[in-house]
Amino acid sequence: MESGLLYLIPTTLGEGDIANVIPENVRKITSTLDTFIVEHPKTARQFLKQIGTITPLQNLQLLTLDEHTKADQLLALLEPVFAGKNVGLISEAGCPAVADPGANLVRLAHERNIKVIPLVGPSSILLSLMASGLNGQRFAFHGYLPVDKSDRGQKIKELEAESKKLDKTQIFIETPYRNLQLFEALTQTCDKHTRLCIATDITTAGETILTKKIADWKKQTPDIQKKPSIFLLYNGQ
Repeated sequence: MESGLLYLIPTTLGEGDIANVIPENVRKITSTLDTFIVEHPKTARQFLKQIGTITPLQNLQLLTLDEHTKADQLLALLEPVFAGKNVGLISEAGCPAVADPGANLVRLAHERNIKVIPLVGPSSILLSLMASGLNGQRFAFHGYLPVDKSDRGQKIKELEAESKKLDKTQIFIETPYRNLQLFEALTQTCDKHTRLCIATDITTAGETILTKKIADWKKQTPDIQKKPSIFLLYNGQ
């Protein structure tokens, strides 16, 4: 039997009109599927309800893939694909397999000769970089910085020095309720001429994207606490 396809389905980054964020073709493809591999079933159902699936919501098959999924459990998630079904992989927010546990499943799909089809949608990492005015030719995403204050400060110094040396934009995130602690660490640690972009609530009605030098950020505390944000640091040319 010929295997099905594995679609990588982008989701919204926050509340708002799904039609403004997810392309019509993506919504159309997603609506035809009845089996999904998801990070959190509850939020996946909310997204699929907005999509309007042909199969009733209660009849959809939702398989869970999250940070607790073990490597030896991944193959079982692909069983519907081996059986000939087209299956959608859905992240919690944004694009699957980018800063997301779905990457391991996609790697396994390639190893098993399953065709992987990425669909167009919002990536908070790329959208923030596009809007930052910082170097988009050379950049790196680092995920979360250390929680420990001392370790975090040291990591920030390392990223700033690397940015200057390699002319590279450094991108990272934080748990929303710790955003202000990270902001304070950045303003206390970085050189006054270093540029910092903070992109908050991307693609939503409350979207805010600002790039300033550290010296200017010290005069203005952003409204970012408990709001999904991306931080971009640049000390290059």
